[in-house]
Amino acid sequence: MIKKILFIIFTLISVVTHAQESNGPQMADSWRKDGKIYVVIAVLSIIFACVIIYLAVIERKLKKLEEELKNKNS
Repeated sequence: MIKKILFIIFTLISVVTHAQESNGPQMADSWRKDGKIYVVIAVLSIIFACVIIYLAVIERKLKKLEEELKNKNS
């Protein structure tokens, strides 16, 4: 199983590195010139932060439910 996962990971890495060598990020260059790349980075950062906060809240609720279930069975 681990061999299959490593094979997939290394295959994807080789595809990504090959794609980066071909023409370069033309869209990113134009966004950087226009200053839009900072908006993209900000939006992605906000989305990432929201996902992390959501996962933390779900984890707290799960711990609380586990404790209630443990206390109920005892």
